[in-house]
Amino acid sequence: MSAIEQYRIKARGAAELARELEALVAAGALQPGQRLPSVRRLAAQVGLSPATVATAVAELRRRGVVVSEPRRGVRIGSGPQLGAPVPAMPVPEGARDLSRGNPDPDLLPDLRSALAEAHAAGRRLYGEPQALAELLELAARQLAADGVPGDHLCVLSGAMDAIERVAQAHLRPGDRVAVENPGYAALYDVLRAQALELEPVPVDQRGMLPAELERALARGARAVVITPRGQNPTGAALDADRARELRAVLAQRPAALVIEDDHLGPLAGVPAHTLLRGAAESRQRWAVTRSVAKALGPDLRLAVLAGDAHTIARVQGRQQRGPGWVSHILQATVLELWRDPSVHELVERASATYARRRELLLERLSEHGLPATGASGLNVWLAVPEEASVIGALMQRGWVLAPGAPHRLHGAGPAVRITISTLLEPEAERLARDLADVLAAEPSRRAG
Repeated sequence: MSAIEQYRIKARGAAELARELEALVAAGALQPGQRLPSVRRLAAQVGLSPATVATAVAELRRRGVVVSEPRRGVRIGSGPQLGAPVPAMPVPEGARDLSRGNPDPDLLPDLRSALAEAHAAGRRLYGEPQALAELLELAARQLAADGVPGDHLCVLSGAMDAIERVAQAHLRPGDRVAVENPGYAALYDVLRAQALELEPVPVDQRGMLPAELERALARGARAVVITPRGQNPTGAALDADRARELRAVLAQRPAALVIEDDHLGPLAGVPAHTLLRGAAESRQRWAVTRSVAKALGPDLRLAVLAGDAHTIARVQGRQQRGPGWVSHILQATVLELWRDPSVHELVERASATYARRRELLLERLSEHGLPATGASGLNVWLAVPEEASVIGALMQRGWVLAPGAPHRLHGAGPAVRITISTLLEPEAERLARDLADVLAAEPSRRAG
């Protein structure tokens, strides 16, 4: 019996049915990834016409509660836009959890001194500037060193907050947005919550494929969200040639909104190749966000957003009329950390450490005949025949990996994501060997 049959939903129209289904998701009765019955079957269960049910499902899809893909039907979204309980990946006692994308806690700075300095700066009240001038000055210098103009900046509560606000400033429900595929699951959810349509663009180790981006723009995408390095989940990173090719594609669409998510910054372990280098003045609307979460600590919910004057003015205006500002305590703490030479040394050491751990796992996987991707950042992406069985078998061997499904749109094959941030050298060999054994035992996929 399905959850819908179990709870005996009865609705008098599309709006009421949408509310009832949404309530089941919020209560946890319908879980992320769970498939809904077909429209006709659901109509029979709830006593409404198929047309009415289709209208309700379309409304839930618009709000990001459900998603639909060819041959996969309609299912509950991986991150429904509700206060729904999303079960965490189970971690058996003694298992190594490589699923969550966290940085290594031992490579994060101690915040006590910076917090003390921030506290000593004194109390701040209503009516003060939204951002600390010194923080913006430092951020502008960092961005300029990577080729990103820093003439117009603001401070927001993390990279996803910044991207969401830029999208709200320029896009409307139904607009199409070109996104990386595979890509960041939280980004998909943020865009779906605004009723934006995702236009998947395949990626390789060098980032978005230019010809595929050109096709996405030709199909009507009004915006592009791209990760220049440390791409989640594949680790892709733009090089100079790929960035130049993508700039050439975007030059033909100067009105398209370009959002660059440089969430890892220097922690990615490779140089930045921004799409805005030498092109910002010709773009009507653009934004670049850089977060401090992975380098300084996930609980420091702060990102700096650069953009054209109009975009930054819109974002700041909406922020001013909502939360007002990002806590000046957080801003002052980040400022102190950025000023501290020992923190710069720690970030450099963390970047080098992550690069060694990532490259070591890639080498060990390759030795076992398992080609994976991970040119930069904290993750390695490995294609598999079927995700659930591989993850289950690895869990029995003491490894917890992340399924690729939340990161995939139509056209991307099954895979697992491995976060390498805490993976030590002896573990890399054991993990590669266990993966090889598990994949060798997987039945070959039947063709035809």
